[in-house]
Amino acid sequence: MQGRIKLLCPIKLSSHQICVTIEETKDPDIGGRRIMSKSKEIKTNAMRILEKEKIPFSHYTYECDEFIDGIQIADKLSLPHEKVFKTLVTRGNGRDYFVFVIPVDRELDLKKAARAVGEKSVAMIPVKDINGITGYIRGGCTAVGMKKQYVTRLDECAGRQETIVISGGRIGSQIELRPGDFLAACRGEYADICQEM
Repeated sequence: MQGRIKLLCPIKLSSHQICVTIEETKDPDIGGRRIMSKSKEIKTNAMRILEKEKIPFSHYTYECDEFIDGIQIADKLSLPHEKVFKTLVTRGNGRDYFVFVIPVDRELDLKKAARAVGEKSVAMIPVKDINGITGYIRGGCTAVGMKKQYVTRLDECAGRQETIVISGGRIGSQIELRPGDFLAACRGEYADICQEM
């Protein structure tokens, strides 16, 4: 009898990763395991932009079939919560869209956020509108490589981190890079936008 499991076994090859599917068997003649297939890790739009701009980054993958929140992602990757950032999209009273990037364990202060972009007020967009506005889906949204270049603010606490981790542009993908490089890639700025703890 043999069981089949899928394990993500990333193998770093320059800037590419290979994911290997392994089949476990009880057959001693084949050593109990054999490689069944290989597939090249598909780059996201965000990764292509970072490579084009020669911005160094590390890529993390994790198994996930549906949306999980940023805290669960940080825990899956054994990363401190203050290092992992989530991307929030809002709409201002003037009907423009604004992107705010904050630690996964913090909440956006809408009044501070509005001041940071020169608006009277901002409100979160409905989840159902994320793909149409950004080109990304919930749980895989990043400020790098959206459909349009929206005004972006990164919470100033990111400046205290050597590197930050953001979504890689799809569920199951995270990118680690320097905060200044992230701001260069998304044409963003630092701002004080989180609620007080």
